[in-house]
Amino acid sequence: MLSPGAESSGVPHGRRVRRGLASVSAVALALVLAPGPAFAFELFGITLFGSKQEDDVAAVVDPLTYAVELETGDAGSELDGRLRAASTLLADADRPVSGSLGLLAKARTERELLVAALYEAARYDGTVEISIAGRALDDLPPDAEFTAEPVPVRVVVTPGQVFRLGRIDVGGDTGDIAPARFGLMPGGEAGSTVILNAEAKMVRALRDRGHPLAQVTEREIVADHKTGLLDVTLVLEAGPVAPFGATRVEGTERVDREFTAYMAGIEPGATYSPDELEAARERLLELEVFDSVAVNEADALDADGSLPVDVTVSERKHRFFGVGATFSNTEGAGLEGYWGHRNLFGRAEKLRVEGSISRIGDTTQFGKLDYRAGLLFEKPGVIGPPSKFIARLDATFEHPDAFDRFSVKGATGLRYELTDTQTVSAEVALDYSKIDDSFGSNEHLIASTPIQYVFDNRDNRLDPKSGFRLLAYVEPAHDFLNATSFVKIKGEASAYRALDEAKRFVAAGRLAAGSIFGAPLAAIPADRRFYAGGGGSVRGYGYQDIGPRNAAGMPTGGLSYVEMSAEMRIQVTDSFGIVPFIDGGAVSTSTTPDFADMQFGAGLGVRYLTPFGPLRVDVGVPLNRRPGDPTFGIYAGIGQSF
Repeated sequence: MLSPGAESSGVPHGRRVRRGLASVSAVALALVLAPGPAFAFELFGITLFGSKQEDDVAAVVDPLTYAVELETGDAGSELDGRLRAASTLLADADRPVSGSLGLLAKARTERELLVAALYEAARYDGTVEISIAGRALDDLPPDAEFTAEPVPVRVVVTPGQVFRLGRIDVGGDTGDIAPARFGLMPGGEAGSTVILNAEAKMVRALRDRGHPLAQVTEREIVADHKTGLLDVTLVLEAGPVAPFGATRVEGTERVDREFTAYMAGIEPGATYSPDELEAARERLLELEVFDSVAVNEADALDADGSLPVDVTVSERKHRFFGVGATFSNTEGAGLEGYWGHRNLFGRAEKLRVEGSISRIGDTTQFGKLDYRAGLLFEKPGVIGPPSKFIARLDATFEHPDAFDRFSVKGATGLRYELTDTQTVSAEVALDYSKIDDSFGSNEHLIASTPIQYVFDNRDNRLDPKSGFRLLAYVEPAHDFLNATSFVKIKGEASAYRALDEAKRFVAAGRLAAGSIFGAPLAAIPADRRFYAGGGGSVRGYGYQDIGPRNAAGMPTGGLSYVEMSAEMRIQVTDSFGIVPFIDGGAVSTSTTPDFADMQFGAGLGVRYLTPFGPLRVDVGVPLNRRPGDPTFGIYAGIGQSF
């Protein structure tokens, strides 16, 4: 009989841009200005450039060097690659071990790792023989000494035959669990990971049915060396269907403990579900007051038959601030800063104060600079854990190509997560603005109620490889100073699909459209009309460059728009990718888009792939360039373009 993992003595068992923008983003400047060792910078634990010195590595006591030779009998094969990847003797060959005892321990660990690699490849009768200085590992005494450096180490692997699954017997309290559904069937792959993954999936299936204590109680693996078959016998115990009990919280300091349990959202009496535990963890992390969150069921049921839930958290610093800078050869420089508090009153209330100044250098008049200031307050859990109350106040003084605007806006509303993939939000907003544009100078006092619905099942927000996102937006509005009412609607859809198993080729597409009804173009405030062009729209064109213009060539905006984009995201290496793309867009003065005025841009982007999302640089050119359009555009940011 053979058990994967058994030991043997020597033998195993078995991101605004116009006319050729060159910019340094706030993030990039932060990298340059951040304190740290010369010629090196780390972000989120990743060394972005330069070298990292490991100051915390202790010196090796009694260093001993060795030279290793690994023979697998099939050089260059897939199995040879697996074995070499598993070998720590090879991986650490340029690092000394701690004396003869350290070499012996490393050799014994090597054997276990190579045996495991053989089992993963369904080679249950393979052997691993290791010798040090010409003597077999098992013949060496525990106090063996090696003096001639480097000490020669020889590892010989005889892979043996590839086993297939034979008899499959799954018993116990399993209900209608069928082994074939989980990859266990006679003649199928017999690698140890196949079996262990099947076990985990069976247990998860039982847990999904409300059995929190489901487990494998017995496993018997028998390898028949004559037939090359591996017989598998498993016994599963489902245990009782149990409801959730009390939620117990540990690790809170300044965040209210009862509020933390409330925001976990696990209702006592509801049938146990591992998905609910993961949803609770994600909900607590989204509060942004915890560095880490663990949500686990207790090991045993309470006396009343319920299952307590243990939540363990670690709080992060609640006050935060940041600064940033931008520079463009066409827009000038910009400065921005913010300060915030993540836990204002002890229940994860967030307050954020921010401000920015831009177009420095692009104009010498202080009145032509762009200024923004804002105040944001958020309070989660106002009508249940999935809800969040939002209030904000913004003041803006800006001068884009299409208009000059001074605005003060206040809004309050609610965001609610219907499900893991569906979110609705609604606001009541009041906005006073004074705008100079191609239609003259006007003042507006607008009350509106924006409502938005989002469906999002993408696997990753910054670098999606599968799924899609749908957005629907409607905003009824009334201008009290001009006795004008209108309704603005928008819709957007994006989809993502990997074309290969490794997900190195991902096709992505986006379609967006919108219309404004109820008033003529001149009656709609300039900042609420539609524009197109730029990094988040049609690349290759400048910001607001696409759409109708007046006789002076200034953009007027429109009552409708349409945009579309297609990309092929190609991951060339583990840290580098390229993205050919094509975008199209049109803005019309009518309430329906005029596709005859479509402008197209195409180009190529590069991506530097990091654990926190890709760093993006795109270069686009207009395909049907008009007089005054840029010859190219450069756009940078974090995350994919959509």
